[in-house]
Amino acid sequence: MMLKKLLLVCACMALAACGGVDPNSPLGKRQALFKEMLKVSEDLGGMLRGRIPYDEAGFITGAAELDRLSREPWQHFPQVRDDERSKANPEVWERQGQFQKMARDLEQTTAALVQATSAPPLRRSELEPAVQAVEDSCEACHKAFRAY
Repeated sequence: MMLKKLLLVCACMALAACGGVDPNSPLGKRQALFKEMLKVSEDLGGMLRGRIPYDEAGFITGAAELDRLSREPWQHFPQVRDDERSKANPEVWERQGQFQKMARDLEQTTAALVQATSAPPLRRSELEPAVQAVEDSCEACHKAFRAY
């Protein structure tokens, strides 16, 4: 009987130590959105850089999806730090004005990318700078607000 209790306690402690992020928490929701944004962005960049086959229809769809996703994570950033496991540094909550401006900048760059896909046949000369602007916008915000 004592062994069963010990095993049960050990199992509970092991599960508690896992410390997974609740997918329904604000942190879990924004992490999922950022991961999806990264995947879509990497696919778009990969098409332009020859890492994956270029597909014009897929590129147009991906640009629209990235634009949609770029408007989603911000609602899941509360006004105060919500979870110690967040990879956001404290400045996200201390400098909300700058953070919100950078979020709007990303939204503008993804909208410009969609605009660059609005008149097929698409030209790499127009797509490459639009994708680079999105990547630069992401990188700027990460440098300012993400704790690596």
